[in-house]
Amino acid sequence: MKTTNTNLTTLDEFKEKNFGKLGTKNRDALESGYEAFKIGALIHDTRLSMGMTQEELAEKVGTTKSYISKIENNIKEVRISTLQKIIELGFGATLELNIKR
Repeated sequence: MKTTNTNLTTLDEFKEKNFGKLGTKNRDALESGYEAFKIGALIHDTRLSMGMTQEELAEKVGTTKSYISKIENNIKEVRISTLQKIIELGFGATLELNIKR
């Protein structure tokens, strides 16, 4: 007989319980921080999958290894113009943005 764990919560339930509903100050700060973290993580993962060092990426983009590291580690927020350079010059890809409602 299979038992069901009723103590599980979804990520959305956890966030609402601990940070409040969407639109509240704490929840908006959490969501904003997560988006910045995601960008750094995506850059990091893509760079590694391409076998590239931070120094090599920085050289292609025209910035420093330190700056790339700060973006990847969510210490520094990346400007859209810099993100575009990283994606296009560094990775040879295209940056696509969209707005969801």
